Amino acid sequence: MDKLRADRVADPYGMVKHMEKRRCVIIAGAPEAYIAGLLPSDFIIACDYGLRHALNNNIAPHLIIGDFDSYSGEIPFGISVIRTPAEKDDTDMMLAVKHAINMGFSDFLLLGATGGRIDHYLANLAAAGFIAENGGFCETRDKNARILTFGNGTLDIPKRDGCILSVFPFSGECRGVTLEGVKYPLKNAALNPFDPVGVSNEFTADCAKITVKKGVLTVILINSSIYGFTFSM
Repeated sequence: MDKLRADRVADPYGMVKHMEKRRCVIIAGAPEAYIAGLLPSDFIIACDYGLRHALNNNIAPHLIIGDFDSYSGEIPFGISVIRTPAEKDDTDMMLAVKHAINMGFSDFLLLGATGGRIDHYLANLAAAGFIAENGGFCETRDKNARILTFGNGTLDIPKRDGCILSVFPFSGECRGVTLEGVKYPLKNAALNPFDPVGVSNEFTADCAKITVKKGVLTVILINSSIYGFTFSM
């Protein structure tokens, strides 16, 4: 294995400093993980087999959380570990999210969280909803899509040609939903989770603006390499 990237080496004495200005990246254990767009300032948590994905990409996470039912390899020296029981109420992903929120993080990127078992996939999306419900912003990323989850605020998304944009209510009915800069706009609408009216939209402006006044929305961008999202409350 190549030498682990130096900017990913854990610092157990300084890892909680200035987290309000940092993003928390959680690498989960889906069969495949698309690892891209990491920043030197990211705080990285690996969940169980997510450690294998991290090490395969020469990344040493700052923290490992899991019951180690899917990862049985060596743990690199110097990385903090939180071992969890195999039988528990929360998934390893949810435990990682709650731990990071307690540390003060509100901006999240989830990797290796899609594909594989559909129940695990849905559980990871629920963890993203938990982040948004607690005032944060979450991006779930794989090779073909970006899933953006947020609540009670506005999301600005730069245009990308050929990108399909869909909007779904995540927390029951969402109210005060406005879509601007898209082919099928909405203004101060109510979205029902059992009526997929927000599916398959397109950009018509240089930037799409998605607003929700009450509730949690999930915005899905298909075939997109966008990285520059701006979220405001």
